[in-house]
Amino acid sequence: MSATLPVVDLDVFRSQPLESQAVQAECKRAADALITYGALLLHDERVLEDDNSTFLDLLEDYFAQPEPQLKKDERPELGYQVGVTLENTEKPKCAVDEPCLRVIERLEPSERPLDITAHDPDPKCRFFWRMGDRPTYDTEFPGLNAPNVVPEDEGLKKRWEPTMGKWGVSMKNAVEGLAQMAAVGLGLSRETFTDAGRYGPHLLAPTASDLVKFGEKDTILAGFHTDLNFLTIHGRSRYPGLHIWARNSGKRILVKFPPTGRYLLVQAGKQLEHLTGGLVKAGFHEVVVNEATIETINRRKQEFANRPLIRISSTFFWHLSSDYDLAPIPSLASRARDLRLNTENLGSSTDDTEETIYEPMKVGQQVQNELRHIALMA
Repeated sequence: MSATLPVVDLDVFRSQPLESQAVQAECKRAADALITYGALLLHDERVLEDDNSTFLDLLEDYFAQPEPQLKKDERPELGYQVGVTLENTEKPKCAVDEPCLRVIERLEPSERPLDITAHDPDPKCRFFWRMGDRPTYDTEFPGLNAPNVVPEDEGLKKRWEPTMGKWGVSMKNAVEGLAQMAAVGLGLSRETFTDAGRYGPHLLAPTASDLVKFGEKDTILAGFHTDLNFLTIHGRSRYPGLHIWARNSGKRILVKFPPTGRYLLVQAGKQLEHLTGGLVKAGFHEVVVNEATIETINRRKQEFANRPLIRISSTFFWHLSSDYDLAPIPSLASRARDLRLNTENLGSSTDDTEETIYEPMKVGQQVQNELRHIALMA
């Protein structure tokens, strides 16, 4: 089925006083969408499709390089948190995570993700380009705040920083606006989340899948999982294949952007779930080769015969600051408990009926714990 996610208008928030009825209603709409679906479509007039296309072109060219050239940009000693991660490195956490496997079991068989229990590490590559401000203090987690890696190829190097910076700023501005809207909609001060993420190690995080090697139907490019960060924001990809599971439906939804217009997809991550005590749940999703992917592959072979056949996700991970004390906000944790006792309001297809304990910890510790689960950190 196609996505029927709520559309939230960031332009209303940006153009009118915070106290206005229209802004308050749109902020509540943003918060309700995250609670109910774990995802939404965000409209932002500042987002230019040409910037996204330039970004996708650059990353297609980058990942078309030979593997020995790509390996020069790996930083495994930093948990792959800057530079490139090559295919068959990152493992889907849900393949061995008991709570996640219970989520899959509760879904109707026709709505379950492709089988990840025997799935090898994901055949995707990824590049992490840090977009956050360097902390003005000595961080406890220097490895999560390391300097960026710039590709060595001279042709790519000239295009790299301007293109990554321009698209990354667009995504960062949009997701921070949505974070402020969500805070207001949840009854918090506007800057609650953005202050907590002031020095977050935000990442422009394009993912690449070689559709020559991995273009058969039902190939898993990114196995069923949630994101470990606070909010994830996506621009349009040239190839379909992203499925999400809305919290209230238990349905496997093929994400489709409106055919025209300046829209971005936003998904809740584990840091937002932790901070809200489970009132907002991190959204489950997978990326696979489906019929729509194959149709697009065949079309682009004809229309763009000289371009690399690589699926690039236009993705940005927005994080809370590594040294921020991560613990549920009491008012939101109380609402989460009430919601859990009244699950018929949302349905429980992807909700674990057991209470989750969100232990207080530094954000950096939470990130390191998650990286170990997906085999990116020892």
